[in-house]
Amino acid sequence: MTADDDRYVEILVAPIRVCAAYQPKLGRGPKAGLSLTDFQSMYQRDPFYSWFGLDNPLMYAAHKAAGGMTSLYRQIGIGCERLFRQILQDRLRLSAEQSQWSYAITGANKKSRTLRLDGRIPLADVKDRSRRARIARWMGAAGGELKVDADVMRALRGTVFEVRQGYKSKDSKRQNADIANAATAYSQGYLPCVVLLSNQMDSDIYARYRSEQWVILTGRLDGAGNTSSTYAFANEVIGYDLAAFFERHASTFRAEVAKILEALLRTE
Repeated sequence: MTADDDRYVEILVAPIRVCAAYQPKLGRGPKAGLSLTDFQSMYQRDPFYSWFGLDNPLMYAAHKAAGGMTSLYRQIGIGCERLFRQILQDRLRLSAEQSQWSYAITGANKKSRTLRLDGRIPLADVKDRSRRARIARWMGAAGGELKVDADVMRALRGTVFEVRQGYKSKDSKRQNADIANAATAYSQGYLPCVVLLSNQMDSDIYARYRSEQWVILTGRLDGAGNTSSTYAFANEVIGYDLAAFFERHASTFRAEVAKILEALLRTE
């Protein structure tokens, strides 16, 4: 156990608990989700759905479970993002502002919007010289594996991170946005890095992101180096054994997820 364990556990599980109250919206937009009573009332008023018995409580449970699973994955990802950023702040003595990265773009409607990635290490703000040197060496090794141009590498002043629990979606809009993020990161002097806590990444997406010169770290525990394993990177470069943290508190995380699953698989 470390002094930060309780705080880190809470950062991770707080978003997950939100899923217990999930209710399906069933095409009703941003309004609050439907209860079983609301669902049956709506479906019973629809002659076609009523003819097929789609007002069955088990159909509601199926909708609730399907949407709830998506929400659970999303909330685990949000917890991982917050935890990773907090670890950067604690281990590298960065402020909340220093550990975040954003930039503004102007859309076709001439309106400006802000895009953000989930973490940042600005080398100049890492006061510990040995850690700063370790991060710089890691950047050099990771950029070298990607064959980033030497002049570009010399101009880099830090790293920015996109943190996810896994990445299996084929959402082309999301991929295009990430590729644009990488181009902007390089233009502003940052090495872009995807941090996955699991090994769940579609192989086509992996190949595409590597070709766009994203560093990709995944949840490998097979002795992989710190330019390919999230846990080796956290331990050897950042100075925090993230795998050991998850292992210490696996029973807590399993219990929290079990409660969510039980709630989602009930009709009420």
